[in-house]
Parts: sequence; C-alpha cells; structure tokens
Amino acid sequence: MSKGISTRGIGARLPGALLALILAGPAAPAAAQVRGSGWELPLALANEAALEAVRACSEKGWPVSVAVVDVSGETRVLVKGDHSTTHTRTSSFRKAYTVATLGPVFGFDTLSAFVEKTRGGPSTQALASLPDILLLAGGVGVKAKGEIVAAIGVGGAPGGEKDEACAAAGLAKIADRLPH
Repeated sequence: MSKGISTRGIGARLPGALLALILAGPAAPAAAQVRGSGWELPLALANEAALEAVRACSEKGWPVSVAVVDVSGETRVLVKGDHSTTHTRTSSFRKAYTVATLGPVFGFDTLSAFVEKTRGGPSTQALASLPDILLLAGGVGVKAKGEIVAAIGVGGAPGGEKDEACAAAGLAKIADRLPH
C-alpha cells in the first residue's frame, strides 16, 4: 500500500463540497478580498482612527481598547487605552473582525445593524459560534470606493452603542481622506 495521499479514499469519506475545498489548494491572498477598489487602509490612518476612538471614549470617562483590522481580519492596530481592562483588547478585535469579514457578505457597515438584523433569527447561534465573531454593537466599517476595506472595533464603554459611537468618531477623523 502506498504512503501517498489517495483522493479516492478521501472522497469516500468526505462530502463533495469539503473535498473540493481541500483539493482547490490554499485560499486567495487577503488582498484578493478587496474586490473593486484594491485600496488598503494605510497604517497612519489606522493609527489616527484608533487614537481618536480612544480619545472620544476617554473624554467621557470610558476606558476602552480599539482594534483596526483589514478586510481579511488581520490586525493593523490595537490600542489599549489607559485603565482599560484586559478583556477589552479581545472584544475590540472581535467586533472589528466581525464587521470586516461579515459586513461585505451580509451588507452591513455597523455591527449594531447586523446584531439587530440577526436578533432571534435561526442563524444567530451558528454565527455567534464562529471563531472571533462577536454579536455585540461596537464596530464600524471603513469604506473605500463603496466597499469595506477595514473595520474599527471598540470595547470597554458601558454599552455597545457607546463603543460604536467612539468607533464612529475614529472613522469620522479619517473619512475625508478615504477614496470615494
């Protein structure tokens, strides 16, 4: 018996769609997910947006962390604000990740809109069980030429709507420098 991989044996045990994914090879690079614009959020703008979101929340007495991720969900910036608790790093990342990776698929720009849309729906539990997905308000999409190219997530304010307001403040700080 050969020690090589036989697709004949695999095919007998795996569903066709899963076998097709395995045989297709590695996924396309992250940049391929930006379909039309081909534009990526520069690090300087990501930093500026994150710091503005921290400032907006801090001004109200809310110690937060802010994550900015690219369209593939990779972290571009993670800022842990003064006095924010350790779990805010994770929640801010997961909020940004949810918007960046699911926003283009389901057509939402803010996490609160998606949370409202999925509330009580039959898919909510399945979506919430996916790795790094967080169905709590507090994230906004960064759009270039009509498509999400990054997302800002905030965690630590007393309520997701407040997190999202600070994320929106970060976006507003850089909005005039995004391609339309």
